[in-house]
Amino acid sequence: MSALVVAVDAMGGDYGPRCTVPACLDSLKKNPALHIHLVGQQEAIEQELLLYPKADTSRLTLHFATESIAMDAVPSAVLRHHADTSMGVALELVNSGRAQAVVSAGNTGALMGLSKLILKMIPGIVRPAIMTAIPTRTGKSHLLDLGANVNCTAEHLYQFALLGALTTEASGLRRPKVALLNVGREQIKGNSQVKEAHELLKGLSSINYIGYIEGDDIFAGVADVVVCDGFVGNILLKATEGLAQMIGGRIRQELGRGIRAGLLAWLAAPVWRALQKDLAPERYNGAGMLGLNGIVIKSHGGAKREAFQYAIKAAVQAIEEDLPSYLQQHLHPLLEKCDGEKAACIE
Repeated sequence: MSALVVAVDAMGGDYGPRCTVPACLDSLKKNPALHIHLVGQQEAIEQELLLYPKADTSRLTLHFATESIAMDAVPSAVLRHHADTSMGVALELVNSGRAQAVVSAGNTGALMGLSKLILKMIPGIVRPAIMTAIPTRTGKSHLLDLGANVNCTAEHLYQFALLGALTTEASGLRRPKVALLNVGREQIKGNSQVKEAHELLKGLSSINYIGYIEGDDIFAGVADVVVCDGFVGNILLKATEGLAQMIGGRIRQELGRGIRAGLLAWLAAPVWRALQKDLAPERYNGAGMLGLNGIVIKSHGGAKREAFQYAIKAAVQAIEEDLPSYLQQHLHPLLEKCDGEKAACIE
């Protein structure tokens, strides 16, 4: 069994080492092939490790960085002063070949900017896109972009569609259905960027493009890959998380009302537990930053111990799929075939 080496930014997210340290220890226990480089402030990491004296740390390597990047830090300032930050050091471990992937729950803008600076982009790809899986009626769908790019051109959306389709194929799904998220299915609907991206994609036989879908189609599982700009995608994702929390809370509230509701809750408990397990947001934590010369997984900033383990698991899966090599190999001929309208080097 070949080693799987992941660098983890210990300081990122709302909980920092209180979350990342135990999540790393749990992940190491579950996967004997996994090695983790844990990067962060020495005192904070070592104090947290003292709480787990029986944990096996033989496959855990510590790297100390004196600085961490605040969740509200301005990305442009971070780019000038990143050398001794936990995020920057973790990315350099991947760049130097000492790790195969990096996981961070830190500042999204900083992570995107530093990833582009340190790891560089796959040739021909202009901007990275953040993609994650979301539960649907038929299983799951993959949504991108989730916030890396608020303003997108048609060419950016076109490239996101290629990245999403190929990444989903790498995970084992043949000819995934790819769609553009729009305000309607009619050809006249949508802004100019979406319409132009549609024209670029509909003439491409290399991916299974099915056209426009609307918001209510996403959770019906109409498409395997749903493409939108980061402004729309981020709002959609967070609205979905909030809706799930509200529905779960209301169900628990109603099932706690009186004897009849209590009996119903007891009868429905097995179904409710199965549904909670399948739809738990923690299971879908860990979004890939696609288009980079390396594997970068963005964990939700509010992720706790269990959720962060799923982000590490997503990194392991990308390593096992050799995702950057797969993307480079399959993107190159697609981008070469592009004519002037579909040129990949749009700034």
